[in-house]
Amino acid sequence: MHAPSLATTAAFHPDRVGSLYGLFQARVAASPNKVAYRQFDAKRDDWIAFTWTQVAAEVARWQKAFNKENLAPGDRVAVMLKNCVEWVIFDQAALGLGLITVPLYLDDSPENAAYILDHAEARLLLIEGKFQHRKVAEIAAASDKLEMIVSLEAPEADLPPCNKRFVVARDWLDAADDSVIPARPPSIDALATIVYTSGTTGRAKGVMLSHANLLWNAHYATQCISLGEEEVYLSFLPLSHTLERMGGYYWPMMLGAEVVYARSITQLAQDLPMFKPTVLISVPRIYERVYGRIQNNLAQKKPWQQKLFKLAVEVGWQRFEYQQGRASWHPWLLLWPLLNKLVARNVTDKLGGRLKVAVSGGAALAPEIARTFVALGVPLFQGYGLTETSPVICVNRPASSIPTGIGQALPGVEVKIGANDELLTRSRCVMLGYWKNDVATRDMIDTDGWLHTGDKASVDARGHYTIIGRIKDIIVLSNGEKIPPSDMEAAILLDPLFDQAMIVGEGRPYLVALLLLNAELWPTFALELGQEATPASLKNPTVLKALRSRVNTQLKHFPGHTQIRHVIPDLEAWTTEAGLLTPTLKIKRNQVYQHYRSAIETLYADFKL
Repeated sequence: MHAPSLATTAAFHPDRVGSLYGLFQARVAASPNKVAYRQFDAKRDDWIAFTWTQVAAEVARWQKAFNKENLAPGDRVAVMLKNCVEWVIFDQAALGLGLITVPLYLDDSPENAAYILDHAEARLLLIEGKFQHRKVAEIAAASDKLEMIVSLEAPEADLPPCNKRFVVARDWLDAADDSVIPARPPSIDALATIVYTSGTTGRAKGVMLSHANLLWNAHYATQCISLGEEEVYLSFLPLSHTLERMGGYYWPMMLGAEVVYARSITQLAQDLPMFKPTVLISVPRIYERVYGRIQNNLAQKKPWQQKLFKLAVEVGWQRFEYQQGRASWHPWLLLWPLLNKLVARNVTDKLGGRLKVAVSGGAALAPEIARTFVALGVPLFQGYGLTETSPVICVNRPASSIPTGIGQALPGVEVKIGANDELLTRSRCVMLGYWKNDVATRDMIDTDGWLHTGDKASVDARGHYTIIGRIKDIIVLSNGEKIPPSDMEAAILLDPLFDQAMIVGEGRPYLVALLLLNAELWPTFALELGQEATPASLKNPTVLKALRSRVNTQLKHFPGHTQIRHVIPDLEAWTTEAGLLTPTLKIKRNQVYQHYRSAIETLYADFKL
């Protein structure tokens, strides 16, 4: 067991700070002159640092502006920003006044954003700047409840008029008077935020999380690994995602650690070596992309270099298992210093070279990807949770890690296996319920307080849990065979040619794979088959046969009835803007199915076994 982190001291205990705003105040008092956040300022073309004292001063300014709007405790205010210090300032200013924050994803559709604003009855919305204004005009037009919009930047002259009160943040803040803000300290059990779930299968539900929910989850997280105020977090998963909000905002606030806001996903390769973070928090899709690039680069190497990489992974895995106490020492381990220098360090250095923790959560990470990163020395820890649990339920620890599983329950979190192998949990982190939806709340949380996750799990003698499927996410073929599509899709994506994959076949005699091909690798693949890299070639029988063969090669370890009989490939990206992915990059299965419905129906009508 690791030594307690600094955040376990009494000053930052949930019962001591009393609220998320109380946590912020305690941190400002403890570390007034320490750098809290860094972010890139495009106008200055430079990185700007903010101390805790500077952030506190801005929070006070925002509270005065809020106060001028006669917002009462319990009122909802929404935020639609990229990760930045203003997100934190807005959130803390609102929480300190007893307001309820409603986060929105930047790339959410205007229709869904308007639905969330109206469902939550949000009175005010904070947006970022010019590139959002046209979209926000659509949102405002579709929303009945929203009263005003605050923008960090002034609008362009040719923008369409907004049918809501519109103010520029600078002017709005300057106009606030210096009157004393009335004390409105929220209780620890008060509602802090309404977070709308991604909605992969329908309308998003508003998850009600209290100050206590998020504080205790952050507190429990500090007990899983020894970290301190010297840590540097690189934040790029959207703060609208509860994993980033707890793990990349409230958790480092408890520690007094510094948070650097990455410029963008595409610039991570430059930001990582620049700031050399010690902590990264991400969803599997980011690790999948890095893994895909590694495999693509490896395919261009000479055979001896490919064998050297494979040897490094094998020896690195043996070393990891030995360190975990699950394998005995082997002479191969003597090769590690050389393999680390020649192979592994090329990967870890690209991640900054100082990582202590790289968290993967939000969805399952393919075992082969987890094994590869861990073997090469990346301190990757897979965890598991839900927005409804604030969010972490289980996570692996440095001294007890099984990369292919989700780890052990957090301290203070109860977990058990229920009927149908369903994972159940009960703790102070479980949500208050769904906003305006008592029926869904009762369906999710039983009378004994156990939250039903909908995920099937197994557990070993040491309390390590592994997700083995979804209770409802099962394809049943017409012959009664049951197929777990997510495991198969993860296996398909280990081939870098495929950027996305979705399997269909409910009630059908066989399975079909919908495939999004990698735009960079597709031309080479087509050329090898003697075809032109055009959309028309995607219907060529030779191409379809080769793609089907590659897919089934990835599925060779699955039962025979899971083999893919046909594929529908595409080059047009599945995006959140097109409504095919959630903001956290999960596939919206119903929408993707509808997108390809005509091709699917034609295929099943024409294709013969």
